[in-house]
Amino acid sequence: MMVFPLFWFLFSTISSTLPTQANTFPPCNETEKHALLRFKRALYDPGNRLSSWSAHDDCYEWNGVHCHNITGRVIELHLGNPCFLDFGELSCHEFAFGGKVSPALLQLEFLNYLDLSSNEFGGAPIPSFLGSIRSLIYLDLLDASFGGLNPPQLGNLSNLHYPLLGGIDYSSNSENEPPSLYVENLHWISHLSSLEYLLMLQCLGQFKCLESLSLEDNSFDCPIPSSLGNLSSLSFLDISGNRLNGTLPRSLWLLPNLVFLYIGTKSLVGAVSEAHLKRLSKLKSLDILLPALSSNVIALNMANNSFSRPISQFLCQKLNKTSKLEMLDLSNNDLSGELPQCWKSWPSLSHLNIGNNNLSSKIPNSIRSLISLKAFHLRNNGFSRSVPLSFKNCTSLGLLDLSDNQLLGNIPDWIGELTALNALSLRSNKFIREIPLQICQLSSLIVLDLTDNELFGFIPKCLNNFSLMAAIKTRDSLFATLQYSSFEMESLMLMTVGRELEYIGILKYIRMIDLSSNNLSGSIPTELSQLVGLRFLNLSRNHLRGLMLEKIGRMTSLLSLDLSMNHLSGEISQSLADLTFLNHLNLSYNQLWERIPLSTQLQSFDAFSYIGK
Repeated sequence: MMVFPLFWFLFSTISSTLPTQANTFPPCNETEKHALLRFKRALYDPGNRLSSWSAHDDCYEWNGVHCHNITGRVIELHLGNPCFLDFGELSCHEFAFGGKVSPALLQLEFLNYLDLSSNEFGGAPIPSFLGSIRSLIYLDLLDASFGGLNPPQLGNLSNLHYPLLGGIDYSSNSENEPPSLYVENLHWISHLSSLEYLLMLQCLGQFKCLESLSLEDNSFDCPIPSSLGNLSSLSFLDISGNRLNGTLPRSLWLLPNLVFLYIGTKSLVGAVSEAHLKRLSKLKSLDILLPALSSNVIALNMANNSFSRPISQFLCQKLNKTSKLEMLDLSNNDLSGELPQCWKSWPSLSHLNIGNNNLSSKIPNSIRSLISLKAFHLRNNGFSRSVPLSFKNCTSLGLLDLSDNQLLGNIPDWIGELTALNALSLRSNKFIREIPLQICQLSSLIVLDLTDNELFGFIPKCLNNFSLMAAIKTRDSLFATLQYSSFEMESLMLMTVGRELEYIGILKYIRMIDLSSNNLSGSIPTELSQLVGLRFLNLSRNHLRGLMLEKIGRMTSLLSLDLSMNHLSGEISQSLADLTFLNHLNLSYNQLWERIPLSTQLQSFDAFSYIGK
């Protein structure tokens, strides 16, 4: 085999002119020195790169060996192919190690850095004994022609920060080429508790039968490997919560069985378009931080990010076909501007959440185009003016959340025509005038939240028409509008048991009326006691007068009752003692009599529940 003398002369000369460590290092540890010599004998070294490894010299003078300047123990081995690093493709194989990696390395008990990259080990497996060098922090075996099964014993390296494995994929080359690395499972990665960076070129692509791959919430800081495109059976892929960068690989769009794709990172370049997704015929759910969208996607979750662009740039993009999108979640971003007029582009949209953004102006009349709409979240934005009449067209609407905005005027009479409504939240706006009697036509209502407005007048007596609040048990089929897939339910922020909570997945079990913080007057209608399924009732901070509900004990499902800061008078209803499930009670700041009904449950509440009477 021919060696290029000029290259090796330069390499040896540069190495020999480096400052020596003889004056600063203690003698080499004899056990480690002999271990390195055994390691050398097992290698094939055609370029004579280890010529300085002599029994007559201390090992800290050897090329590629770094020792600790106090203890003299070997801590690093830099044995990557220098030709590959410095001279490109110039006959690099002439300087590549071959042969075997000797287990003599186990004698180097303080070794924390091992680089064998760009050598030629002829398809030999990565030695499993490397998993016993527990001191390793950095391991580089890239392009070293290792093949076969990646040893799961590497998972024992709890101090390992930077494993670099794999390399060129020879799977499509001749039979004489070494085989690629592959892995049977990724459980061993979970044991790398110090992991900061992982590079496994080609290995992932060997999982031909893998159906689900979840690598979310790690610290992967690299491009998405193109080998993911070889996972032809994959139906679920979640690589969100990492620091992935670069462009989306074309191979990612060649996964014909993919149903759920979660990428969720801000550092990728590119867009999701028809050209990308045309082969993903089974894709149902996509969570990705990119603006363009295929018309085939049914569910898109882009919540909890930092989008700050005008919302029209996303919603009004031109599509080649009519969109099939049914669920769109853009909540918890920094989207700005007005709601656009291009809702005709989304005829299949049934569940829309754009809450917690910086949207403003009025709600457009073009909302009437969303005839399939079942749930609409606009909470915590800056919408003003009145609720548009165009909502009347949305006859399938089951949830309407317009809370925490600056909407004006009265609650419209036509609200009673949305008879499919299960949940209506208009809290924290500037609605005035009386609660319209037409609201009582919403017999399927289970949540009515009108708190923190400027409503006045009487509480409608007809609220007992809320038949689902008047029943103890109800069928799940009555809440189909609150469900946007076979496994996910709508959520809603509600003030219950004295604090604000988000009810996720269990909204169908809530029964709530909250009319607090308004200017309501008159007495509490006795008809409310017929709502025996009601769990949360809040009428506090109004101007209500008269007696407490005499038959409040019928409302045996109540978990929370707040009648504080009114002008109620008379005796505390003795039937209150029948509310055995009650865990939050506030009757403070009224003119009620002091005698509290005898009940273990009522005696458990602190004095604040009754103060000011």
